[in-house]
Amino acid sequence: MAKVGFIGLGNMGGPMVRNLIKAGHSLKVYDLSEDAINFAVQAGAMATKSVKEASSEVDFVVTMVPVGSNVREIFLEDGILAAAAPGTVMIDSSTIDVGSAQAVHEAAKSAGFNMIDAPVSGGVIGADAGTLTFMCGGDKDSFEKAKPILQGMGKNIVHCGSGGLGQATKICNNMLAGINALAAAEAMTMGERLGVSPDILYEVISTSTGRSYIFETSNPMPDVCSTSPANNKFKPGFMAKLMLKDLRLSQAAAQDAKTSTPLGAAATAAFQQLIDSGFGDLDTSSIIKVIKPESK
Repeated sequence: MAKVGFIGLGNMGGPMVRNLIKAGHSLKVYDLSEDAINFAVQAGAMATKSVKEASSEVDFVVTMVPVGSNVREIFLEDGILAAAAPGTVMIDSSTIDVGSAQAVHEAAKSAGFNMIDAPVSGGVIGADAGTLTFMCGGDKDSFEKAKPILQGMGKNIVHCGSGGLGQATKICNNMLAGINALAAAEAMTMGERLGVSPDILYEVISTSTGRSYIFETSNPMPDVCSTSPANNKFKPGFMAKLMLKDLRLSQAAAQDAKTSTPLGAAATAAFQQLIDSGFGDLDTSSIIKVIKPESK
């Protein structure tokens, strides 16, 4: 089994580390949060005191950090690339802008390393269960070398193309997820105000042409499906403020691609309104609070 350095132990990174340990890999971990490190140590990881220490004397380095500037910093500023041994394979599972992903890819390639960008879909539930989808960008050789590690954390491992195209795929997916969340809130609220029972709305739409994964599993109305965060005061699986981050990335990417995304823009504006109202730490499905402020 492999020696893995893992940097970034948040809501997603922590469970990913635990699954790699369950798969038999040896983990060295680093995070700015001592509590996060302690949780990983309790699962069997070895704590380190810096990015460079976590990146040295390992076969793979996996990173899961918030934004592109974080990825640039830990790779390029006397960090991972400076500390990693020859032959180390690098996997960035953060969700960041395509430009940052491509810049880090180029730096890693110039330094002689294999690297993929491998953002994930599946949320905290998927991270806990080890059923994440990985959308991977990079050359085929790097993808094949990284695949055994990804299989310890996910079930659907997809090679999307060259460096940065994993991020491009993830941004498209999450833009659609944000649109679907807003659309579900609009449809459920309108139907209820017209006098249709939420249970009936859910039963009909979830078996009709308006159905979506978001509608069926994270419906914004409470008590219509067992998996909805609305049943538990919108306790997050995927926080609204993170959806806004991804929607902003989608809009920046749309500008770069010179393509129109009117629904993506509408969802971005709606989630901005939700965050401005103080609900950023709630689940994405709490977007219904913009449509139906009385929602609890």
